[in-house]
Amino acid sequence: MRQVVFYGAIRLDGFLSDENDDLQWLFDTNLNGQSTYETFEKQISTFVMGRKTFEVAQKLMSEATLYAGKEKVVFSRGKHLSQTDTTYVSGNVVDIIKDYQKQAGNDIWVVGGGSILKPLLEANMVDEFWIQIVPVLLGQGKRLFEPGRYRYRLQVIETTQLGEMTEIHLKRASAIK
Repeated sequence: MRQVVFYGAIRLDGFLSDENDDLQWLFDTNLNGQSTYETFEKQISTFVMGRKTFEVAQKLMSEATLYAGKEKVVFSRGKHLSQTDTTYVSGNVVDIIKDYQKQAGNDIWVVGGGSILKPLLEANMVDEFWIQIVPVLLGQGKRLFEPGRYRYRLQVIETTQLGEMTEIHLKRASAIK
């Protein structure tokens, strides 16, 4: 069965973005040319995200390079942007991801967070996390981990210093009862 993986950056205060979805704090981070993204992306064949995350990603990257050659699944309640190799879905996140897990392919990357990540956490379906922590405190914004009914014990696989950013690679050890 395909693994469900989260890969993404947060600020030290636990937020993904500011209240206006601004990521300038991330773009201002010096990585000294270091990244684990290429290694990570090789294990992924399907990208799953919400419509807002998809729109932000499209603004940041050209259509031709937005996860080129990979399957993109966008959760949307009706507003659909035109892009080839993108499937728009609506409905129960857990049920839809379970269906994708049964299909052939490599791992499934949950891009962004919030409304897609929370139900997957609550269903104990997230197998792996690659979280980059940026030493920035802005005190407000959109949290990666929204309050919910989930409890995980995680195993640290590796920590990596990437310029000003620290990446922690974690795997699910068990659900905590």
